[in-house]
Amino acid sequence: QVQLVESGGGSVQAGGSLNLSCAASGYTTTTNACMGWFRQAPGKGREGVATIYTGGGNTYYADPVKGRFTVSQDNAKNTLYLQMSSLNPKDSAMYYCAAVYCSIRNIMCLSELTPSLFDYWGKGIQVTVSS
Repeated sequence: QVQLVESGGGSVQAGGSLNLSCAASGYTTTTNACMGWFRQAPGKGREGVATIYTGGGNTYYADPVKGRFTVSQDNAKNTLYLQMSSLNPKDSAMYYCAAVYCSIRNIMCLSELTPSLFDYWGKGIQVTVSS
């Protein structure tokens, strides 16, 4: 029942910005939602980018993106966002939206940015940053 659909990807030059969206169905992003963004570059494993607990407004970011990326959600559109700025070629990857039903344990573990915490995934969207 839970479906996540990413959009907004594409190509951008280094230093540019891009905004990804994740439209959710069968899952409410507004209240008590545990969601995240992950990425996977060629030859690398899937790594955490950012997570959010909408119940408390808590957000967590991987060190390489702190200060450059912002995760948020839209109450009206039931959509998760990832605003990316000051992009560099190392940010190039397939980006995935993920979600899991919140529990006390899940909320506490969001800061770990671990893919295994999440049960539902989008198909991914490509982000390519050229130098």
